[in-house]
Amino acid sequence: MNSLGVVSTVDPLASSAGREVLESGGNAVDAAIAAGAVLAVVAPHLCGLGGDLYALVHIPGEEKPACLNATGRAGSGADAARMREEGHSVMPFRDDIRATPVPGCVDGWVALNERFGTLPMKDLLDPARRIAAEGFEATGMLARAVKGNLAGTPGAEDLWRPLVSENGDSPAELGRRMARPGVARILEAVAAEGRDGFYRGEFGRGLIAMAKGEFTEADLERFNADWVEPLSLDAFGARLWTAPPNSQGYLALAGLGIAERLAERGLLPDDPDDGRWAHAMAEAARVAGFDRPEVLFEDSDVSSVLESLDERASWIREGERAEVPGVQAVGGTTALAAADRDGMAVSYIQSNAAGFGTHVFEPATGVGLQNRGTGFTLAEGHRAEYAPGRRPPHTLVPFLATDPETRRPRLVATTMGGDSQPQIVMQLAARVLHHGQSAAEAMWAPRWRLHPGTTGFGTWGDAAAPRFAAAGASTDYEVDVDLESGAPEGWGSVLSESGHEWVEVEQGSTFGHAHVIDFRNGGVQAAADPRSETGTVSRSER
Repeated sequence: MNSLGVVSTVDPLASSAGREVLESGGNAVDAAIAAGAVLAVVAPHLCGLGGDLYALVHIPGEEKPACLNATGRAGSGADAARMREEGHSVMPFRDDIRATPVPGCVDGWVALNERFGTLPMKDLLDPARRIAAEGFEATGMLARAVKGNLAGTPGAEDLWRPLVSENGDSPAELGRRMARPGVARILEAVAAEGRDGFYRGEFGRGLIAMAKGEFTEADLERFNADWVEPLSLDAFGARLWTAPPNSQGYLALAGLGIAERLAERGLLPDDPDDGRWAHAMAEAARVAGFDRPEVLFEDSDVSSVLESLDERASWIREGERAEVPGVQAVGGTTALAAADRDGMAVSYIQSNAAGFGTHVFEPATGVGLQNRGTGFTLAEGHRAEYAPGRRPPHTLVPFLATDPETRRPRLVATTMGGDSQPQIVMQLAARVLHHGQSAAEAMWAPRWRLHPGTTGFGTWGDAAAPRFAAAGASTDYEVDVDLESGAPEGWGSVLSESGHEWVEVEQGSTFGHAHVIDFRNGGVQAAADPRSETGTVSRSER
């Protein structure tokens, strides 16, 4: 279908690895695995072997994409009652291994390779292994993140020693070289032994030892990657696809479905610079997600939400802030997009949850552990209560759109951004599918987001606010919308007139590192987010 293949990631080394795989005869899934593995080496503030992943794979000629949920489960030692007895009211955010489910990333690579791979896993992981063993130059974003978070952290010496002193005094410097020998050993072991090289190898043994009963060998034996039925919704002339719960992807579909209804009522202007556009889109996101805390848990049936879009859209009025019966509180993820010339397309997200996850590292390998367990609740009896073998609610939103008649890919849009991910996807998809903007125009345009609370995970009620306030963090919950600096002046005016409290936030990565591939007229346009500083699109003629 397309004249070329394309890989868009947050880092040029990762994009180049994906392109090289395409040029050596691999397909889009092969390229995504290779790029994801490099990101696990060079972007540990965003993702890693200790995190999770989701993927949507459009298969040429197939009606619906394959959907992979490679997210980990709580260990056998998970005990919400014990945590309540210890005085916890919410899950720990940092510095506690109980915020770490079993990592799903490596199982995700294995599952993708077994089903769709055309090249051996060794070939796909070797670029990342070489970079980890031989070293790479730290990006400015990584250097700043290490200096601000990890100086002196046990197990993370390969990250902070090249950049900062133990007390954090010396400046982090762009371009300092670092190597990650422990990660290189794991990648070599996985290439040779499959998942056993990770879960039964050096990392797995170390995780069990340091967890002190939280995880068992049986927990690590359980395969963490499942092929699941994707969710779909027709809107703006395309069929939209995402992952089902425990992903919050349904919010992107619901928000776009509501936005289409607003367009039909004349409430969504044709010009996204019009202040009424920001109001309508933000309201669509609010009424789509107000009941997220009750609705989102593993295996939740969110069909009732998708079937209620007419009703939810009817709550929205021009010039008014909708009153909804929920509470909106007034990271560390990276995404990539890949496509090959045969029409296979991949929306892929790999994540630690917050930056550097728990800030806990397996000491032998230097692998950081995700803090995705913060998505659990400690509310007794809730379907997302912290419990053995259970997956937490997840912010990750893989997304793609297809032409319902031709079954060809129309759009891949994916991003990091914590609770804001559905809102960023909504804006990108609406701009491309409804307003006809190019991938680059949509990517460079300013963004809004629902205020995400203190941690980036508190949009729908931030129970952790008191703890972060005590640590000096801002807890201004009168604000319900953030506008990126440089947003059209009319956005703020209309939001204020409609009863919203908003604040201008500096342009940057807090509004996502997105990637877009737009398929139109038999060709492909791709764009990487300038907010990531190093986002790169690599193209291949194969």
